Amino acid sequence: MKAQEAVIMQAVVSEKGSILRDKENRYVFKVHPDANKVGIKRAVEKAFNVKVLDVHTITMMGKTKRLGRFQGQRSSWKKAIVRLKQGDSIDIFEGV
Repeated sequence: MKAQEAVIMQAVVSEKGSILRDKENRYVFKVHPDANKVGIKRAVEKAFNVKVLDVHTITMMGKTKRLGRFQGQRSSWKKAIVRLKQGDSIDIFEGV
């Protein structure tokens, strides 16, 4: 990935993500499927001016959905869980 801004697609706000954020200083992002851990780390550090300690990535497989007799599949996506240095935080998650 050349453009670091294209690596992070959006923040994932969920109950599990809130627990990770409060207890372990970890933040969850939806990232580009071709992004690797090094690229994700650089993009988060540059975008939010924080120190990233480690990155875990998970490929979330799309679910099969039905509407009557028609069947389709949601798109697969990649999730990154980023652990920050103690004392650092990302403001977009605060108050959610």
